[in-house]
Order: sequence, then structure tokens, then C-alpha cells
Amino acid sequence: MAFQCQRDCYMRELTTRVVSCSPAELQLENNGKKEKIKGFNVTVKDTILFPEGGGQPDDHGTMGGVQVLRVTRQGPDAVHFVSSGLEEGQEVLLKVDWERRFDHMQQHSGRLNEDSPCLRAQPLPAEALETAANEKIRSRVPVNVRLLSLDDPEVEKVRSRGLPVDHAGPIRIIDIEGVDANMCCGTHVSNLSHLQAIKVLGMEKGKKNKTNLVFIAGNRVLKYAERSYNTEKSLISLLKTGPEEHVQAVDKLQKNIKRLQKTNLVLLRDMAVLIARNFKSKPDQGNFFTLHYKDGDNEFMNIIANEIGFEDTVIFLTVGEETGEGMFLLAGPSSVVDSLGPRVMELLHGKGAGKNGRFQGKASCLAKRVEVEALLQEHSHQMKAQEE
Repeated sequence: MAFQCQRDCYMRELTTRVVSCSPAELQLENNGKKEKIKGFNVTVKDTILFPEGGGQPDDHGTMGGVQVLRVTRQGPDAVHFVSSGLEEGQEVLLKVDWERRFDHMQQHSGRLNEDSPCLRAQPLPAEALETAANEKIRSRVPVNVRLLSLDDPEVEKVRSRGLPVDHAGPIRIIDIEGVDANMCCGTHVSNLSHLQAIKVLGMEKGKKNKTNLVFIAGNRVLKYAERSYNTEKSLISLLKTGPEEHVQAVDKLQKNIKRLQKTNLVLLRDMAVLIARNFKSKPDQGNFFTLHYKDGDNEFMNIIANEIGFEDTVIFLTVGEETGEGMFLLAGPSSVVDSLGPRVMELLHGKGAGKNGRFQGKASCLAKRVEVEALLQEHSHQMKAQEE
């Protein structure tokens, strides 16, 4: 069957009745994490909310004032997932999120226009395809919808990627006059002029030796132009150069950063060696050494430990934010590290492991390093007393 959203893609509100309502769960992704939401699957007599399909996302909107979170197609029915239950036979007002819907209409019709056989008849560069497509838009070419029965001979004359196995009802044909006729279930503009403009951003290698066009249409062109202008304006201020020199300026900055990072790494290693040698040169160095260096790394800590030597010395090193997250290394006689390593990790709220006289890992609370130092100092005094 054809839904009202397919018969009239510009309709924004519809009063209809609930046919069924059953408990259901919906899996959504929020900030990269998947979560399940309990709610209800609702079918109605007719709908203006397009169910996902044909390469087009589903519509957003409301049903009786309740947010519709997902619309899917099951056979001839559009199933709306809502958080609150509704009564069968209840009259409800459907409202579509028009900004989202019209964007989908522009992109969907834009794709048919760009991908039409008359524009693809011969290989053309992206710029030529863009020019040809925009000429069709300026010509105000009508876009008509036809419904054909499955056995209609006309069906064989239109382009198609195949029908879903559970398709029921007439075949829907989108006919862009003089441009293309294509089998499609999605929502479309009624005239190519409603696309406003098409901008081809580039081409990508597709499957089966095909080339995919990367493009935007309609309001997305305006938003893209606005974002590009704001980005360009910010870069002019940051780089102190005109737009035509931005790429070279950024390339130069990246090369300088790599050079400085390499220099910094060499200096950090040399600094670690000097810190260790300075400790060893002291006549009263003792058997305990501790240091926190915000800008260090694992290699920095290990160089210090190796230079000092930890057969007879307990070494506690940390890098990172003084009161936040970072890394730690406890090195010393195996008996000491095996005994105190887990306690050090616990105090720092960290994770790690140890072997061969080293215990290292990540710490989520370096503010606790004072307590760790006190623990290790006490152990150092006990060892010194036993030696005497």
C-alpha cells in the first residue's frame, strides 16, 4: 500500500486512528553506547511519517504529542515506536519534523537527478555533471508520482534495484519529466526547482568498478557554504594568511610540530639521564627516589629507573596531571615491588601489573601520590634500620 506521506510528501499534519498498540523495545545508540528503551509499537490507519526504506532514513515527529522515536515498515504497515501507550481506535494527530523530512526529500530527489541516465550517458567530469543537474533545476522540471500494478508492462521500462520480499500493493514510480523514471518508495520534491541547487563535492570509488558521486542538495548547500565561510574566517585569523595559502600554512605548521616533537623527545630522554645521574652522585642518596614530572611518559620513567638501578633502591615515578590522571612506575627489589605494588595501585585508583622488579600502569588519581610516598618512605626507613 502507499502511505499518505508517499501520496502527498508535503503534508505536515494528519489526524488518524490507532489500529494496534503493543509493548516493544527499541535499541538506540547514544554517544556511541547502545541502550534499550521500553515503549510501544503503534500502527495507525494511515501515516505521514515515512518508514525507513529505499535508502532514505525514517521521519521524526509526534503522535498525539508523544515523540515518535523510530518508524519501520513491516509488510504493508508502518510501525511507529513511541514511549507511551495509546488506545486502539484512539484518534491521534501526527506531526512530521518538517526540516528533517524536507532535507530527506531534497537529497533523495537530488540523487535521482544526478544519477539519471541522461546525465550519465557519457563519462563527464564532476563539474560538468553539476552544471547539467543545476540546469535541470533552473528549468523547473516537474517530478510526478505514478502507481502501477505489478503486472503492468510499464514496470519493465523503469529502472529498479528490486522490490523488498514483503512488498505489497502497487509499484511506485518517480518520473522526472524528460530526465528519468525510477522505481522508488521514498519521499520526493514535486519539482526539481525545490532542490534549489546541487553541489558535487567529489567522486569516490564504488563497488563493482562503479564511481559514486559525493554531493549535497538544497538547504545542505546553504549550510555547507555557511560552515565553510565561518571556517575560512577563523583560519584567516589563526593562520594570518589568505584562503589560497591555508593549505601551505597548515602543512608548514604540521612539519614544524613534528620537528619540535622529535627535539622534545630527545631532550626528555637526556633530561631523564641527567636526573638519574644527579641522584646517584649524591653521597647521601639513600635507598628511595621519587619524582613527578607532568610532561613525562613511560619511556622517561623507565630511563630513570634503568639509570639509577633498582636492585637496592626503591623508585617511585609518576607522570601526568598532578591531581588527575597519569601513569606510574614502582621499581625496586622484587620482594618489595611484589609486596607493595598492588597497594600503590590501589591508592592511585589505578590499573597495572608487575614483574621483574617493576610495577607500572595507569593512575586515575595522582593526588594520592603523597600517600604512596609516605608508604614507601616508611618502608625505606624500616629497610635501613634492618641493615644497621
